[in-house]
Amino acid sequence: MQTNLSPEFKGTPDGQAAEAILRKCVHCGFCTATCPTYQLLGDELDGPRGRIYLMKQVLEGATPTRATQQHLDRCLTCRNCESTCPSGVDYGHLVDIGRKIVDAKVPRPAGEKAVRWLLKEGLPSPLFGPAMKLGQLVRPLLPASLKNKVPARQDAGAWPTRQHTRKVLMLSGCVQPAMMPNINSATARVLDAAGIQTIVEGQAGCCGAVKFHLNDQDGGKAQMRANIAAWWPHVEAEVEAIVMNASGCGVTVKEYGHILQDEPEWAAKAARISELTKDLSELLPELVPALQGKVKASAKLAFHPPCTLQHGQQLKGGVEQHLGALGFDIQVSRVEPHLCCGSAGTYSVLNPEISYTLRDRKLGHLGELQASTIVSANIGCITHLQSGTNTPVRHWVEVLDAAISPSPSSLS
Repeated sequence: MQTNLSPEFKGTPDGQAAEAILRKCVHCGFCTATCPTYQLLGDELDGPRGRIYLMKQVLEGATPTRATQQHLDRCLTCRNCESTCPSGVDYGHLVDIGRKIVDAKVPRPAGEKAVRWLLKEGLPSPLFGPAMKLGQLVRPLLPASLKNKVPARQDAGAWPTRQHTRKVLMLSGCVQPAMMPNINSATARVLDAAGIQTIVEGQAGCCGAVKFHLNDQDGGKAQMRANIAAWWPHVEAEVEAIVMNASGCGVTVKEYGHILQDEPEWAAKAARISELTKDLSELLPELVPALQGKVKASAKLAFHPPCTLQHGQQLKGGVEQHLGALGFDIQVSRVEPHLCCGSAGTYSVLNPEISYTLRDRKLGHLGELQASTIVSANIGCITHLQSGTNTPVRHWVEVLDAAISPSPSSLS
């Protein structure tokens, strides 16, 4: 695609990055076939190719409008288009740039601005945990729209205390400890059973994704720098990996090196953090032989691979393959397994109609598998899917943890 950037953007880091991405696009339109919003809305401007044209026009000097902003807002950032694109167009990074530029030029209505501010400041806040506990106490009284966002209170179980030579860092996350604390403790127990000790650095907080994708990119970068600073002593002590059990956090931390590449003080450290970061499923090839004989698998599982896992991190098939090797009957939907469930971070709050339509579509396909439990790898997907079904929806590591026969000394 030919480009002619306006003087405002020519030579700037955002302009140069966007231009390099735009020039890879060959207008083929393969991306529209796998774009959830294009499939639902049928509007070219609500598909990747149309949004690319909108961003190109703005970068070349056109004045963006409220409609431009809304078309970019309606993108789930599922990055399915990246998996489909034959030319390697880095759409996810391009839409981050486009939203930043458009938001700087198009004021949002006051109500919309307030909701976005509450999300970006509230979700990573230390007050989120107490607020979630209060919500869980009064959950039966909440309207459906709020009840969908407040899962029933969950027992985290015991955290293993054994010491191991092998050590990994784990990000506990901003909302996960309050909403579904068992995911983190189950991760620690499974790793412990395989002879790996899990370390959580208390000074590390939100991965930065919430603020960054709500267009407070400076705020998101500040959280990323804080995490790097908190983790760095552990990195120097040679932890072997930084493990993520929320694929949405994982894809963000893996991109710290890209996001902070123009900051001399942080670029090298950010690149090292990204290099060390692994989704929990990437450890499964090592965990399987260590857990053989310890697992009693019974439940039939339907696996929903999050977009941040299969498209953002390009990790496909690992969970199914390795849990299958441990004896689980685990299947993905035969229809549209690549399609987004509609959660997409804060998307279900900001675009509920599209979000819940995609949720119900996804649950319909998963229901055809007639599994006793649905499993996924990201808390947003888990919470969102659970709001539309009575079938239990859990993180796959929770199911694996429950199936491991504990040894007498495992928690001592």
